[in-house]
Amino acid sequence: MRSSSPLPRMSRRGRVTIGVLVGVFVLFTLLGWGVQAWTDWLWFDEVRYTGVFTGVLTTRLVLFLAVGLGMAAIVGGNLWLAQRLRPRLRPHSPEQVTLERYRMLLSPRLGLWISLLAVVVGLFAGLSAQSRWNQWLLFRNGGDFGVKDPEFGIDVGFYVFQLPFLRYLLGVGFTAVVLSVIGALAVHYIFGGVRLQGVGDRMTNAARAHLSTLVAVFVLLKALAYVLDRRAMLLEYGDGPVYGAGYADVNALLPAKEILAYISIVVAIAIIVFSNAWMRNLVWPGISLALLGVSAVAIGGIYPWAVQTFEVKPSAKEKEAPFIERSITATRAAFGLTAATTTPYAASNLTPPASLATDTSVVPNIRLLDPQLVSETYTQRQQVRQFYDFGEKLDVDRYGVNGKVQDYVVGLREVNYRQLTPQQNTWINRHTVYTHGYGLVAAPGNRVVCGGQPFFVSGFLGDPQEQQKEQGQQQTSEQCAAQTEQIAAKQPRVYYGERMDSSDYAIVGQSDPERKAEFDRPVGEGGESYTYTGEGGVEIGSFPRRLLYAIKEQESNFLLSDAVNDDSKLLYVRNPRDRVEKVAPFLTLDGDPYPAVVDGRIQWIIDGYTTAATYPYAERVNLQEQTADELTGRGTFQLARENVNYIRNSVKATVDAYDGTVRLYEFDETDPVLKAWNKAFGGDLVVPKSEIPAELAEHFRYPADLFKVQRNLLTRFHVTDPGAFYSETDFWQVPNVPDAPDTGQKQPPYYLYTQFPGQDSARFQLTSAVTPNGRENLAALISGSYVDGQPRLEVLDLPDQTRVSGPVQVHQSMTNNANIRQQLNLLQSQQAQVQYGNLLSLPFGDGMLYIEPVYVKTAAQNAPPLLQRVLMSYGDGGSYVVLANNVADGIKQLVEQGKQATAPGTPPPAGGTPPPAGGTPPGGTAPPLTGELAEAATRVQTAITEVRAAQTSGDFERYGRALKALDEALTAFQQAQRAASTPAPGASAPAASPSPGASAPASPAPGGSATPTPGG
Repeated sequence: MRSSSPLPRMSRRGRVTIGVLVGVFVLFTLLGWGVQAWTDWLWFDEVRYTGVFTGVLTTRLVLFLAVGLGMAAIVGGNLWLAQRLRPRLRPHSPEQVTLERYRMLLSPRLGLWISLLAVVVGLFAGLSAQSRWNQWLLFRNGGDFGVKDPEFGIDVGFYVFQLPFLRYLLGVGFTAVVLSVIGALAVHYIFGGVRLQGVGDRMTNAARAHLSTLVAVFVLLKALAYVLDRRAMLLEYGDGPVYGAGYADVNALLPAKEILAYISIVVAIAIIVFSNAWMRNLVWPGISLALLGVSAVAIGGIYPWAVQTFEVKPSAKEKEAPFIERSITATRAAFGLTAATTTPYAASNLTPPASLATDTSVVPNIRLLDPQLVSETYTQRQQVRQFYDFGEKLDVDRYGVNGKVQDYVVGLREVNYRQLTPQQNTWINRHTVYTHGYGLVAAPGNRVVCGGQPFFVSGFLGDPQEQQKEQGQQQTSEQCAAQTEQIAAKQPRVYYGERMDSSDYAIVGQSDPERKAEFDRPVGEGGESYTYTGEGGVEIGSFPRRLLYAIKEQESNFLLSDAVNDDSKLLYVRNPRDRVEKVAPFLTLDGDPYPAVVDGRIQWIIDGYTTAATYPYAERVNLQEQTADELTGRGTFQLARENVNYIRNSVKATVDAYDGTVRLYEFDETDPVLKAWNKAFGGDLVVPKSEIPAELAEHFRYPADLFKVQRNLLTRFHVTDPGAFYSETDFWQVPNVPDAPDTGQKQPPYYLYTQFPGQDSARFQLTSAVTPNGRENLAALISGSYVDGQPRLEVLDLPDQTRVSGPVQVHQSMTNNANIRQQLNLLQSQQAQVQYGNLLSLPFGDGMLYIEPVYVKTAAQNAPPLLQRVLMSYGDGGSYVVLANNVADGIKQLVEQGKQATAPGTPPPAGGTPPPAGGTPPGGTAPPLTGELAEAATRVQTAITEVRAAQTSGDFERYGRALKALDEALTAFQQAQRAASTPAPGASAPAASPSPGASAPASPAPGGSATPTPGG
């Protein structure tokens, strides 16, 4: 029988065509990589961080070559060995006849085929390895934490620095052995070492020895995997209720893995002995592998399941208690919760104290400006040109002006390239004319003027009064802006800002000093021009540089336009967060950078976190999920979906808004992870904490994303007793947005310059309220601040059965009060919309003071929201409520309500309770109510009691029913009062009726329902 002919060879023209195509692809790929690498080097050279560029690049190349060559050598070596061990004589069979055509194809160039396959495998292995550069650098430079794990007594540094890379290397070993087994088996089969048909042995001695040795190596690697798995058990969820190994894991699975490791070693030895030295067949090696599989199921699966089911579950609370305690201790240490101080706060005073009117630490610093709402006002009042923008959310910082420190709402007037008109949006205009913004605009957070506008104190483009005239603002006797700059920036120009993305590069610099091409700021009907003089930017005056960036940006104007001259510089990577991320790729950056004037220059301040995901027994959280709230994506950056169980605010980074200078300041001097990274990049990557300028340190603030993570964890891990933690009886939750709770978005924390109970003086702190799990009354206030340069996390813990309402309840109580609802209805119409600002919860006078600014935005085009009223409440959130024109008036009204409530014989204020049946009206004595009037008053009292109970329970459906019942009771009382309002001649008038606003909730607005709705 004639054998089949080998596969036809490709023609010479076909081979040449494929060669050319491959060459062109490789050329353009290498050109792209070369251009990217060269421009990256120039950028890192500009910011003085070339050590990061070379360090990362070198590490990537070394890992690529080491792992790639190692994988290629192992796989290729086994393929070569398999073909060297092929039998010289093969028995004749149909199977061998079929395989002969493949042998004829492969044999002439077998070495080439093996080499190509090894190169491909090595290439993919190398590409995978180079992405592990961060694990390798930590593995090589990591030290000790000084903390040992509670099970094995091993330093935490092993888990954070060594274990991740060891597990990766183990994975590489498994991959190499599996690929070698598959490849060797294929070669042995093709060349007759392994047969499926014919008489005699189906495998030659050489093939059996080769393949059995590879299987034995695989089993030995499995033994090593069991050893590492014992350590890794502390890093994952087990059968217990918390993170880390539980009772069944430690007492059943842990010893099971040790036994399986020994069994794996015995099985590996048995495979080699039975296959080669003794019986020389595969029966007993197969039995050994089967026994290993059975052991893994029985010892590693069934036995731990039985312990968990029959021993742990019947008494889980007691069995798991030690391991819950381990998780609590580790989580609090890994997330910086150990230093959090908890102070009981009774909040027992429900009546506004007289000291509210004379307070100098809390009331004067109440912030009314909401950074999210007033950004539109800043844009409209300080924009001047349509291409300027302040972003969707402003920032809050504090400054000392005229000897007084207070918080200011600040924003940078940046260029928004998306707002350029089609005529303005040419390449010349976009990249050489509109290159920068101008000025940091600030306004004190506690002051509004001129119909509800912020009182601007800085960032003026010219004379403040002339600027107001240009904007068309009415001149009144009230001063609408400061007469001079109170927060002066010597260099107000903004070349680096949040509104800039990767495509918004700028070309600056001129050879002719008289030629100024950049638009600087509007003056009158035109504008001033400017030429950049800073040190930032990459020089592109030479032809090679222009050609380089023409290729990078795919823009021929770099070569053709006369706007690019010998002194030109290119500014790119202009977003401050992107800039720091490029300089320090090992940091996780906070989503809310903020600007500050430091030594006359505008500096962006970005908080940098070092993180890890392998801290034993610590709870693992997803940063994206834990930091998401109402503001995510609206003025704050969304964090990546990174799972971590260790985090430190180890770095404070700054970016100069004018020249782009990046500096990394060490903030946590004890963080081992930052020490490892600093060592990895030469030891001088970060500036020591002792060298942080004092004026810069004054603007450091507790980072928002870290606070959110810590706050969310504190809702559970404030409980340190294992039994109480297991029962979850005292867990908290973060409330939803007060004016829109149905959206499910969490209430963002807010910055305040204020003084809380137990604090020596006012601080700039980040604050958040939390409520009991499943309820809406207030459970605690959590705040983060800096004291003497050190972070301070504090918890004001309210009693379990407190009557004090939480944010959602307070908002609903205030906006559904009858009198207040009527006033809010007057503010809102088809032509105007009511918007609510931050609801602030302020502990004061052993009670709670609530502040919520009320903005009104008209339907006019580009009309900004203006602050028109202030909602204020004290106590339980419903008894004492006012809607005032300003804070001062609101405080007076609250204090007056408190005085009336404590005066003998005086009825409660609007928003309080009606006099009880048989009560005494103000100013005299009245006979007890009788008949239908008394019954109606009793019904009102009962309805109000139910409303208060519904508020405390947090059951909105019950609350709505209670409001409806109260409305019906008030109507019945008024009808009974009118029926008794015509007394006999000489008879006394009946007792006073309840006020129309006699309750925390409201009667329905005209034509509306009494059931509370989000946002009023």
